[in-house]
Amino acid sequence: MTNPDRASRGVWRRVSDAWYRVLCFLMMVALAALLVPVSLQIFSRHTSFVPTYIWTEEMARLMFIWVIMIGAMVGMRERSHFVVDVFPELSPRANARVELLAGLATLLFAMIFLWAGWEFTQFAFNRISELAELPLWTIHIAWPVLGASWLLFHGEHMVEMARIAAGGAPTTPPLGVEPH
Repeated sequence: MTNPDRASRGVWRRVSDAWYRVLCFLMMVALAALLVPVSLQIFSRHTSFVPTYIWTEEMARLMFIWVIMIGAMVGMRERSHFVVDVFPELSPRANARVELLAGLATLLFAMIFLWAGWEFTQFAFNRISELAELPLWTIHIAWPVLGASWLLFHGEHMVEMARIAAGGAPTTPPLGVEPH
């Protein structure tokens, strides 16, 4: 790699690492927040001292969607979301070529999520949910964020695979693995 390529690769890696850490924190917060409305629903059904709140169902749905989407983003970064071993053990270059070919489909889906997700979000800009009156764009924006994150994380992986397919050595540490 030339020095400008190496420098831009370093920026990409730093941005990717920072976004990954933010996503891990947000997933923890979203999962903890999901426990609140679900717990209120459970306790209100089985006890008389907790009133039945209508907003809890919509809030639980919002947090559930975000937990799933953030989990899919983190899974892409950790290379655990769309990994299926079909081929026998191949050489690093052959494996990189197979991953490049298969990775094109993943990048296509990421672009679809980004583009169609943005249209989906625009549709919800001036709408609110019926019971909790949540702005619906806060739910819909999860799809384009997912697509952009997949492009960031999988694009980083594809650049690495292209480098290996061209005869370069794998970088250390591998993508998705934090150095100790």
